[in-house]
Amino acid sequence: MKQSHLAIRVRELRTQKGFSQDILAEESGLSHRTIQRIENGESNPTGDTIRRLSNALSVTPDELIDWTMKEDPGYLVFLNLSALSFVIFPILGILVPFIMWTSKKDKLKNVNKLGRDLINYQISWVFLLIFIPFTLYIFNKIGIMQNLTMSTFITFAIAMYLFNILLIAINTFRISNKKEAVYFSLIDFIR
Repeated sequence: MKQSHLAIRVRELRTQKGFSQDILAEESGLSHRTIQRIENGESNPTGDTIRRLSNALSVTPDELIDWTMKEDPGYLVFLNLSALSFVIFPILGILVPFIMWTSKKDKLKNVNKLGRDLINYQISWVFLLIFIPFTLYIFNKIGIMQNLTMSTFITFAIAMYLFNILLIAINTFRISNKKEAVYFSLIDFIR
């Protein structure tokens, strides 16, 4: 890769993150002058320098170096929609996106972030789908919450399913409009 392309990529990622050169230097453990030299195309960074920069910019070294990474918005939409497989069985909402993500990981632009965020969200969703009704059932049995009927649990499950479908639909629309998908998770299981 030509040095000028690396310089452009580092500058582009730094500004996307809202970092100044000083902040990037601090986050990466490199000197301010080193960051300047890289962005000006005056330096030939070592593997360690590339690794530090990629960590500070939250990208893989391949994403940092391969500035010509392919874009495939159709695949991102399909990856996002694959999470709808949870309707058949909740664990499929994790497995299908995981398989799709790993097959294109580090090969397509934005697939890493979407894959991680989507899978972390789906794991959190499955956890809540199981944990909350189980907790309510225990509370009902020990008398903390009384009068919980089967319809309460069914209503909760339907609400959880509808929420998941709605969030996937909203994010599919966002991805189609070249915006970033927004998913939340309880814990980042995949980083």
